[in-house]
Amino acid sequence: MAGSRLIDRDHTSASGSAVAVTPNDNTDLPLTSRGLFIGTGGHVAVILDKDAASVVLKNIPSGSVLPIRIRRVLATGTTALDIVALY
Repeated sequence: MAGSRLIDRDHTSASGSAVAVTPNDNTDLPLTSRGLFIGTGGHVAVILDKDAASVVLKNIPSGSVLPIRIRRVLATGTTALDIVALY
């Protein structure tokens, strides 16, 4: 599914599936996520769907759901654990 992207034209429907994320500096998620669940808090380094550069979201509390469209969760800069991509 390389290069595939989930398309939700109105961005309003809820997640219908989820997959555990292993942060990786070189590999995109199989689909653009609708959000991320952070099981164990910390920093999360990500590349958003429409960006080329990464950003580090700092001090995310355990149990948070981030309603952002992510294409990659980076290993470098990510200290949070138990990350789940919501689709």
